[in-house]
Amino acid sequence: MTPVVRPALQRIDVLRTIAFYKLVKVLLLLALAYGEVRLSDASLTAKLAIWASERPLGLEHKVVTWLLEWFSGLSASRVHALRMVTLAYAAVFSIEGIGLWMRKRWAEWLTVIITASLIPLELWELFHNPNFGKAAVLIANLAIVIILIWHVRSKTRH
Repeated sequence: MTPVVRPALQRIDVLRTIAFYKLVKVLLLLALAYGEVRLSDASLTAKLAIWASERPLGLEHKVVTWLLEWFSGLSASRVHALRMVTLAYAAVFSIEGIGLWMRKRWAEWLTVIITASLIPLELWELFHNPNFGKAAVLIANLAIVIILIWHVRSKTRH
């Protein structure tokens, strides 16, 4: 009697995991762009300030107050530039995410090039203003570059 061969557990699809990560970043950037548009409404800004002042001991008070002060100090042209950069990043990440989800080779290379090109900026930012979030993003992006380079090179060999 021959033994029953069970199929190996299907490994996690690396490309789709990275694509999901990129598409989550797209959603966060679109939410940020929407928030930038909404913060130009004076009544919303006043409501946020009142909401934060009602919570003087909470973390949300510090965060909301800092964001409102920072955003109110920006000129109209800076707000517009910030919005355009945010939307441009969202467009690039969506192209990467959709391409990786569809397992396109060009998306793998595009993601390697763009992600690797941002690592020096992330290192600089982490060096000047270190925190856990920046370190986590840097580690995730380094892992993405290493995994995708390995993935592309292993495909080339086969």
